[in-house]
Amino acid sequence: MEQVKIIAIEHLTHDVLKIVAEKPASINYQPGQAVDISISKQNWEQELRAFTFTSLPDDEYIEFTIKTYSSRNGVTAQLLSLNKGDEMLIHDVFGDITYKGEGIFIAGGAGVTPFIAILKQLKKEDKVGNNKLIFANKTKADIILEDQFRQLLGNNFINILSDEKIANYEHGFISADLIKKHTNEHSQYFYLCGPEPMMQVVEKHLSSLGIADSFIVKEAF
Repeated sequence: MEQVKIIAIEHLTHDVLKIVAEKPASINYQPGQAVDISISKQNWEQELRAFTFTSLPDDEYIEFTIKTYSSRNGVTAQLLSLNKGDEMLIHDVFGDITYKGEGIFIAGGAGVTPFIAILKQLKKEDKVGNNKLIFANKTKADIILEDQFRQLLGNNFINILSDEKIANYEHGFISADLIKKHTNEHSQYFYLCGPEPMMQVVEKHLSSLGIADSFIVKEAF
């Protein structure tokens, strides 16, 4: 366990925070991995929650992009009260999502966070290629880093909104037809991360499309 100071904290959307903190000398991780974090505050030090690194392994800091739930009075609500200079506790690194090759990233809400670091790394190596991101949210206001994803992926950034109908945005929920529509010869791997019910549905869609489990990379979020 390492204690680190917060360098910067800001809102990316109405309920998503970006937290930048000091990087512990002992920490090692791969793009897509997460770490258990607690808050260095009385009664909160043993309340661990997992958050994905959205910084890259060779950055001189660590960064997290975190969806907050102010009404639940949990760890993320406490994060909303933190400021620059406050401290967090960094615990163990874990995670099964790693980049294996070109494909389609399928994310629901805050489940996009492992893909932020992976796509940043691909951009740095000039290897974004034909990768696509299908991103499911309730409303446009919920889309994390929309401008950056659009700049990085162009037409390979596909948004689907369940609670809003907007021109040039898909409406509803991720379907087998939507996945099939965006699948081509470059779509070898399918990377999944999101709420468990969404993951189960998407896995059924992929199975119906004949995608073998060996080409599905996933993390329950």
